[in-house]
Amino acid sequence: MSRATEETNRRMLRARDTMDRDYARPLDVPALARVAHVSPAHFARTFRATFGETPHRYLQRRRVERAMYLLRESDRSVTDIAFEVGFGSPGTFSRTFRDIVGSSPRAYRKEAVAAAVPTCFTMAWTRPV
Repeated sequence: MSRATEETNRRMLRARDTMDRDYARPLDVPALARVAHVSPAHFARTFRATFGETPHRYLQRRRVERAMYLLRESDRSVTDIAFEVGFGSPGTFSRTFRDIVGSSPRAYRKEAVAAAVPTCFTMAWTRPV
């Protein structure tokens, strides 16, 4: 692997780590491109080539993964969870959740039972595709 490729990968990982850490904050491509020290267009192309999905879709998936946990482990309302994980409206949250998970947040909550297994196993088993 060339030095340039390694540097590009480091930059993309830095931006992805920012999304993992700050998923609830409003993050857009220009802000993430600044983290990676590249132009927004280059960032979007390179992120997709590196990770196989757009930055926006990755961020949505991370937010939905956190929402899945909160739906399983708390009694908070779906609306509260939607805003906590970074969605701007409950409708957008529900539509995105259904696209990624295959069921509505309320249906997921009914079906999901908090299992007495390590969190890492639960995350692996329930991770959306």
